[in-house]
Amino acid sequence: MNGMRFTPRGYGGHRRTPDQVKREGWKEQGLLAVAIDDDRLTWPERELVRQLGEKLYGKRPQDGEATR
Repeated sequence: MNGMRFTPRGYGGHRRTPDQVKREGWKEQGLLAVAIDDDRLTWPERELVRQLGEKLYGKRPQDGEATR
């Protein structure tokens, strides 16, 4: 049996960085992935992200709390 002569799409080759994935998601699909502790954001921006996250998905568990 001969081995594969080509690499299927998505295997091998160039791997995108997480920031590239986020950038492309924003530009192509209008999706925004933001870490609440991203150093590029000011405090008011981080607070806005936190409030949006809580509005859409509920409060985050505090450190030490178990999730259900």
